[in-house]
Amino acid sequence: MPVRTFDFTNLDARRLSKIGSGWANLRVDHNSTVTLITETGPTSAQVDFRFTASYRTEVAVIGMIQIEGQILWEGDAAALVKGWTAGGQMPAAAANEIHTVIMTNCIPETVILAREVRLPPPVPIPQVQVQPPAVPPPARGRSPEIA
Repeated sequence: MPVRTFDFTNLDARRLSKIGSGWANLRVDHNSTVTLITETGPTSAQVDFRFTASYRTEVAVIGMIQIEGQILWEGDAAALVKGWTAGGQMPAAAANEIHTVIMTNCIPETVILAREVRLPPPVPIPQVQVQPPAVPPPARGRSPEIA
């Protein structure tokens, strides 16, 4: 069940407030949603998706990045489409693979788009803490061992 192709069809990034004004306790939420699955052949299906990163504080929405695209998925396309049209569900293995590919491709793109509209990156920046060098214990003279 591999994903054969991945394509962005729409990129939208918006900052809705002035830079830094009221950005205390900023929360970034990610969401990937499959919007449509269509069978393109007996063993392939086209999966349309939307990825959203929303920036919000306790009182306001600060910004939003939305990416839409398409994936060409290979596997049991008839079962995938049947499950999707019947109840909006995909087999667990296919869903894991599809959403992993969406996140893997969209998160780096949102970092670039966030920089362009001057929003913080949508992933936590690693905190670097340099430890001072360990001080060696003072040298001791030899002493007899007592048991």
